[in-house]
Amino acid sequence: MNGAGWNMERVITIVGHAAIDLLFDVENIAIHDESQPIIGYREYFGGGAANIAIGIARLGGSCQLISAVGGDFEPSGYEAELKAHGVDLSLLYRYPNEKSTRAFVFTDREHHQSTYFDWGASVHLKELEPPEIDFVHLATSDSVFNAKVAKKARFVSFDPGQDLITYSKENLESILENTDILFTNRHEIQRVCEMTGRSFEDILAMIDTVVVTYDARGSVIHQAGKIMNIPVVPVKAVDPTGAGDAYRAGFLLAYVRSYPLETCGRIGSTVASFAVQSVGCQTDLPAWEEMQDRYERHFGKLDASP
Repeated sequence: MNGAGWNMERVITIVGHAAIDLLFDVENIAIHDESQPIIGYREYFGGGAANIAIGIARLGGSCQLISAVGGDFEPSGYEAELKAHGVDLSLLYRYPNEKSTRAFVFTDREHHQSTYFDWGASVHLKELEPPEIDFVHLATSDSVFNAKVAKKARFVSFDPGQDLITYSKENLESILENTDILFTNRHEIQRVCEMTGRSFEDILAMIDTVVVTYDARGSVIHQAGKIMNIPVVPVKAVDPTGAGDAYRAGFLLAYVRSYPLETCGRIGSTVASFAVQSVGCQTDLPAWEEMQDRYERHFGKLDASP
């Protein structure tokens, strides 16, 4: 089934970064006082929020992006790229005299990564008062701004990501108290527990749905005492960057289309399998029909949503 049957589905608002990604391939990740050779590097459009927005749009979903961008955003071609995919940019905050966000990602031969981030115009997010939103996914972003959004939104999906180290305990707890779906990887959920002083069981009791990803071991969905194990869809992985964003794009769109949670996870896993096949977070994201074809080859028939 194509996306034509979902014209009236909920708009998914994504909050966070639209960044220029500079991806470096290195022999090894450098440690203190050490130099390592760069094998090669490339520049791509990225940023967690924009990755998810384009992923949803490619799948045929309706989405809008809330982000802070600099004067170089339009000349870089990124604005045109997002518009070409149908992403609503009416809620962008524009700072003509600032640079847009940039990420410098170093990946070694074992797919270990080290990332450096220049926030650029995104530093202004904490000063802003966000609009009221229906269904929002909080991607990596300013914690103060995310906390404001979480208090206003009707439904909140939250992924603290690598920006978790910038969160105060107060802002993190404020967001968690308003969160309906929490996405983390296995390292981030441990840090969330440490920062809040809560056990994993406490987090599960607080939040309706918790999704924890485990790299090549897939993901686990927790809801109301039920545990759903979601395997990865095996492909030849070229670049892991953006796999998590692709997973969330597929999961969230399936969720607003009322698929069962286990199916949402499987759709997320399927979309992620496309992202790792090529370098760059947005270069090989699938349309719904492409996703469905691979899903059915791996998991079996994908029924129409209820």
